[in-house]
Amino acid sequence: MIGIICALKIEVEGIQKMMTDASTKEYARMSFTKGTIGKHQVVAVECGIGKVNAAVCAQVMIDLFKPDVIINSGIAGALCDEVSIGDIVVARDVVQHDMDGTAMGDPPGEIWFNDEKKIAIEADEKVSKALYNACLSLENTKTIMGRIATGDVFVAAVEKRLSIGKTFSAHACEMEGGAIGQVCYRNGVPFGIIRSISDDINQNEFMDFEKFRLLASEKSIKAIAGFMENYD
Repeated sequence: MIGIICALKIEVEGIQKMMTDASTKEYARMSFTKGTIGKHQVVAVECGIGKVNAAVCAQVMIDLFKPDVIINSGIAGALCDEVSIGDIVVARDVVQHDMDGTAMGDPPGEIWFNDEKKIAIEADEKVSKALYNACLSLENTKTIMGRIATGDVFVAAVEKRLSIGKTFSAHACEMEGGAIGQVCYRNGVPFGIIRSISDDINQNEFMDFEKFRLLASEKSIKAIAGFMENYD
């Protein structure tokens, strides 16, 4: 089974339209839609904004649906001039830029588990390559494999974005992927993340949100469909 955790409701709706034998159940006040797309069983859900919502959603999905793979899609802001509005970043790995134990001598972003410490959490190589290849078929879309930085803050200031990008060698920032990656890592579930860039680092321009979310959702739905068609 492939689990899909979306940042945008419109993405879930697009995935639902591709399903046959779809049924929806609510857990933790989130709507999980299960069905079949091609050769795969799929469950899709909108998680809500922020790391806690994303982590709760991922753990509920893992506990109740036992997915073999989890995909997270949504939008992100650029952290460098290598990516622009409408481009897609497929996560090589994820970090949490707001994890800050530097006052205790820890490096920025270091997560303390009960049995280890870790900064970057690697996405599954096979899943990421399949997502990347699916994105390459999208028209007029630059796709790169890179690092995504997650934090519970909407980073608007260009100076702050540049700082996060430099500190973590990251390409994009958002508010859910790192938490989903952490939950998947601790549960031993392969994961992949795709993010459409919604605002540019140079001018910090933000495309009209209603217009952009339609563009972003259309791209992510096509990419996920391509992923499922070719992923074994």
